[in-house]
Amino acid sequence: MTENDQRYLIQQNKIADGETKPPVFAKVMRSKEGVFEGVSFIKSKEKASVLTIDEANEAVAWATRKKPNAKEYVTRIICVGQ
Repeated sequence: MTENDQRYLIQQNKIADGETKPPVFAKVMRSKEGVFEGVSFIKSKEKASVLTIDEANEAVAWATRKKPNAKEYVTRIICVGQ
């Protein structure tokens, strides 16, 4: 039995905006050596980082811990193509 190799995006919506504004997506920042350094959120879904589930969980945890206004957003991990 083989494991499915799913790919994911991280999507954020501001709670106060409800469904009125489009979501933003995570772009992961990495060092030259490929070490995870952080996340920034951008409007372009096409330029967002496509991640494995482990990378997505690491990025969400970092954003929750490091971004001062993280509690103002709903963060979801979505499958590519949703």
